[in-house]
Amino acid sequence: MGPVIITDRGKPSHVLLTYEAFQRLSGRRKSLVDGLSMPGLSEIAFMPTRVEIKIR
Repeated sequence: MGPVIITDRGKPSHVLLTYEAFQRLSGRRKSLVDGLSMPGLSEIAFMPTRVEIKIR
């Protein structure tokens, strides 16, 4: 069952969907460990530029 679009005077105003679909769309909160353990993360090229911060 897909989302149900609710209209207000013919214009889409709300969407009714299953709780499972809502969870999938909103995403669960991830910890840093979850993010760093994502499959395929090692294939992502990430070369940040080095920044020097001087103390006044």
